Amino acid sequence: MLERSFGRLVGLGALAALLMLGACATAPQDPELRAEFEAENDPIEPVNRAIFGFNEVVDGVLIKPAALIYRGVVPEPARNGVRNVLDNLRSPIVLANDLLQGDFNRAGSTVARFVINSTVGVLGIFDVATGWGFPAHSQDFGHTFASWGIGEGPYIVLPLLGPSNPRDTTGLAAEWFSDPFNLWMHNTDRDWVVWTRTGVNGIDLRARNIETIDELQKTSIDFYAAVRSLYRQRRAAEIQSSQPTQPAPSPLGGASTGPSSSEAAQLPTQ
Repeated sequence: MLERSFGRLVGLGALAALLMLGACATAPQDPELRAEFEAENDPIEPVNRAIFGFNEVVDGVLIKPAALIYRGVVPEPARNGVRNVLDNLRSPIVLANDLLQGDFNRAGSTVARFVINSTVGVLGIFDVATGWGFPAHSQDFGHTFASWGIGEGPYIVLPLLGPSNPRDTTGLAAEWFSDPFNLWMHNTDRDWVVWTRTGVNGIDLRARNIETIDELQKTSIDFYAAVRSLYRQRRAAEIQSSQPTQPAPSPLGGASTGPSSSEAAQLPTQ
């Protein structure tokens, strides 16, 4: 387990070094080109496009076929149950970020959802809590960092994971290492459960987005640019809608400035 954790840390360090190199990219001198460069916020675009191309190959060969089989073999009610279980397992992460943002009303709702769905909902298979007045909401460490006034940084594409930025990549790493379920499985030598959960989550998300991604690919002149734009727009809307009424105090000092308008939601793989 220590070797695997060390390997992940090395990988994150290499990514950080790549991002620092990318941050040094020179902006064009022409005013119009410079404005476009800054709006796209993609200083390492050649590297990102290469990773995007790699992700497309993996998606076409492995992930999309698996998603199609999953959707063809598993009935929709069962797939919804799988999604409910996966969402329920994330409840501790959602709760931690509710608290870090100072949103105690949502924190109470998260606790209620977890208790209700884990018991009456049979280990989270059924989303009973929504019908009882406790609707689901999404939170992650990227949301929390945004509420503290931390900027997104440049656009990046991660191998297999797809569109991101340094803030959300850091949040993803924080979630991986702090998730109680993952820690429990690691400490009981059942890492295969963590990887199975990760794989099922990825295939389920891909299955739910097959038509959306296919249509985007067919109608886009530049698929890479279209995914980048959609990702950032959706992530901006997702983060904005998840913010508490009162902004959380930033541990870095000063009032939270909230998310920038260039945030976005994760698209699977590409």
